Amino acid sequence: MLGDTARMRPFHRHCAGLHIIPVVLSFIALANASEFWVAPDGNDLNPGTQQLPLASAQAAFRKARESRRLGRETNGAIHIILSAGVYPLNNPLLVRPEDSGTDESPTILEAAPGAFPVLSGGLEIKGWQKSHGKTAGLPDSAQRNIWVANAPSVGGHILEFRQLWINDQKATLARTPNGDTLDRLVAWDRTNHEARIATSALGKLRNPSGVEMIFHQQWEIAICRLKSITIDSDIAHLHFLEPESKIQFEHPWPQPVMSTNGNAPFFLANAIEFLDEPGEWFEDISAGKVYYWPRTNEDLTKAVVIAPALETLVQIEGSLDRPVHNIQFKGIEFAHTTWLRPSESGHVPLQAGMFILDSYKLKPKGTDYHAGLDNLTWIGRPRGAVSVLDANHITFERCRFEHLGFSGLDFQSGTHDDIIEGCIFRDAGDNGIQLGKFSDPGIEVHIPYNPADEREIATRERIANNLVTDCGTEDWGAVGIIVGYGREIDIEHNELSNLPYTGISIGWGWNKATNCMHDNRVFANNIHHVATRMCDTGGIYTLSPQPGTVIAENSISDIRMSPYVFDPEHWFYLYADEGSSYMTIRDNWCPEERFLKNANGPGNVWTNNGPQVSDAIKSAAGLEPAFRDLLQQ
Repeated sequence: MLGDTARMRPFHRHCAGLHIIPVVLSFIALANASEFWVAPDGNDLNPGTQQLPLASAQAAFRKARESRRLGRETNGAIHIILSAGVYPLNNPLLVRPEDSGTDESPTILEAAPGAFPVLSGGLEIKGWQKSHGKTAGLPDSAQRNIWVANAPSVGGHILEFRQLWINDQKATLARTPNGDTLDRLVAWDRTNHEARIATSALGKLRNPSGVEMIFHQQWEIAICRLKSITIDSDIAHLHFLEPESKIQFEHPWPQPVMSTNGNAPFFLANAIEFLDEPGEWFEDISAGKVYYWPRTNEDLTKAVVIAPALETLVQIEGSLDRPVHNIQFKGIEFAHTTWLRPSESGHVPLQAGMFILDSYKLKPKGTDYHAGLDNLTWIGRPRGAVSVLDANHITFERCRFEHLGFSGLDFQSGTHDDIIEGCIFRDAGDNGIQLGKFSDPGIEVHIPYNPADEREIATRERIANNLVTDCGTEDWGAVGIIVGYGREIDIEHNELSNLPYTGISIGWGWNKATNCMHDNRVFANNIHHVATRMCDTGGIYTLSPQPGTVIAENSISDIRMSPYVFDPEHWFYLYADEGSSYMTIRDNWCPEERFLKNANGPGNVWTNNGPQVSDAIKSAAGLEPAFRDLLQQ
C-alpha cells in the first residue's frame, strides 16, 4: 500500500451517523454463480469467501479471471463483492480482455448490500501539530493559526499534490486574491511573452519558484508557472516557464482579452505568502511539510485529511481486435485522484480541458480540409479517474465519482453499447463524463474524424439519470457531460448543475465537412446554474454535422454570468456552434428564446423552443422518479 494507507480511517462521509440516504442495490447470488468477497481487513491469501475475504479488488479480479480460464463457473455472473470501507490503491486496477464476461455471465464488481465501498487514490496525512514560532514567508495573520504535518512519501520521495480534502471538503491551494475575487492584467505582451501586473498584486511574494498564474480567458483558463519576476516601481513583469509560455502566447484561441471593459482577470497560487485565510493550504516540497489553516468547524486532531496520489483508479483497456466486454460496476465510489500536469508542464487548454500541444495563426487562411481555417492546433487528452478504451458492454450503475483532481469517467474510443446510469459526479477538477474521440495528439483538431476502422467510433452509449454537479473545480472550462465524435449516443434524464462552463456538449471539429457522427439524442435533461465562471457558453452546445441528431424536451435555466467575464451577454441556452448541421432542436424549455446559430451548416430544424414549451415537458426533465434519491445524497 501507499505509505500508511492500510490504516486509513474511514472517510468522514462513511462514518457512523452518515447523512447520506443509502441506495439499496439489487443483489442476486445465483446458485451456480461465483462470488469473491473483499473487505478492508481481508487478506489476499484468503479464498475470498464472505467469512475469509480478500483484501483487494485486484486479487478478486485475478481469482475471477482464473475461474473463467479453468471453466469453474457455468451459470450466472461472477460477483466481486466489496464490503464497506476504503480500499487504497497503489496502482490502477487493470481490467483486461481476460477479465471479460458474457451477456449471460458478466463480471460484476459491486457493493455488498447497504455498503459504501470506496476505491481511493489518496493518502491520509496524519500527525498534525499546531505551528509554534515564526514560519518564514507566512503572513502575520496566519502565524498563530497554522497547523503543520509531514507530507506523505511514495517510493522514497515526497508526494507532490495539488488537491487536499479535509473530511471530504476540498481545501483551497493558497492563492491571492482570495475567494471568487480576481485581479486584472495591466498589459499582455505577446511579442515578448510577458505579462504585466500591479506590483501590489504580488503582496510580499518575490521568489517565483513554484508559483502559478491562472488566467481567465473567455471559455477557458490557462495555468502558467512563473519563471521570473522583475519589479519596476508599481509594475511587475512576469515571464513563464516552458512549454506553456510559448503555447500560451502563440495560440490564437482563446486568449486573455484586453479591452476597455476591463483587462483579463487572473489570480496567483501556490506560495506560502498567499496562505492568509481559513481553508487554505500549502505544501513545502523541499521541507516535506504541509501547512493548513483550519476552518472553524475542523479539528485536525480528529479530521481525516486526504492527499491524492493516483491519476487513474481503474483502467479498462483492450484492443479493437480483443476488446474488454461485459464488465459491470455497481455501487462503487471512485475517489481522490491527482492532477499534476500544471506542476510539470503548465496547462493551456483549447476547450473542455483538452490541453494544447502546439497552436498558431495561419496567414493566409485555409487548408485542404477547411478553406476558411485561420489556425492550426494539436491537443492532448487528460485521462479520467476511470478510463475505458476498446471495450464494450461496460456498465456503471449507482456509482459515485467524487473528490477528483481532474475528470471523472473517460470513455476514450473503441467503445460501444455501454451504460452509465444512476451515478453521481461531484467535486471533479474538470469534466464529469467525457466520451468519444477528441482528436489524437498527431491529428490537427479541425480535421473531420472518419476512421477507416469504424470500430473506433463510440457507438450506442447510454448516459442516463446521472447527477453531475460541482465539476470544473480546477479547470473552469469544464463540461458536465461532453461527447466528442460519437454516434447513436443517448444522453437523457440527467441533472446537471453548478458547472463553470457548459452543461452538455456534443460534437468536435469546428468543420462543416462530413464526419462519423450521426443520430445522437440529448433528451429531457435538466440543466441549471451553469456557466458560473466562463462566457461564450451554452446550456447545451454542439459542433459539426450530426445527421439525425435530436435535442429535445430539455429544461435549461438559471444561467448567471460571473462579473469577470469579458462579454457578460455572450451566453445562450442552446448554442449551435461551427458546422452544426442536420439536427432537430425542438421543445426545449428555457425562460427566453436566447439561442446562437454560429456558422452553422444546412439542415437544422428549430421548433418550439423557449418559455412557451409546456409545463409537462419542463417538469419531466431531469432524473426519473426511480433516481431522484440522488438529489438528497
